Amino acid sequence: MFAARRPTGTKQEIYRELRLQARGLFEGERDAIANAANLAALIYGGLEDVNWAGFYFLKGEELVLGPFQGQPACVRIPVGRGVCGTAAERREAVIVSDVQKFSGHIACDTASRSEVVVPLLRTGRLLGVLDLDSPSRNRFGEEDRAGLEILAALWIQSSD
Repeated sequence: MFAARRPTGTKQEIYRELRLQARGLFEGERDAIANAANLAALIYGGLEDVNWAGFYFLKGEELVLGPFQGQPACVRIPVGRGVCGTAAERREAVIVSDVQKFSGHIACDTASRSEVVVPLLRTGRLLGVLDLDSPSRNRFGEEDRAGLEILAALWIQSSD
């Protein structure tokens, strides 16, 4: 049985600990959905001030809800719409300090105030996005982007 614990320290130390825990969760498991579910739970429980953490997977021209932790969410998001769709279209991480100032923001949880979305890319092909929301403005920064990009890459490497 895996017993996750909330890491403490600097953001860099927290993401380092989350990577170690994720490696442990992924060891011997290649199922993408199972690994996404465990990573969403690990991130949600491991980071403070996060009210949603989860995955959207690309199906055709839209992102479809995958494993997540938090309040019920929007099921389908067109590529190019909202923060998730923008990150998917650009194929780069998007950090939004105040979602109310982001043109076209899709409010799945009205408590969310900031968001970070990291695209999931395997050899240049878009698989989906990893999305985190916070009830606080300015919650996410470059350290979060870098830490989440590493966790997303680890999920990609560990999953079929």
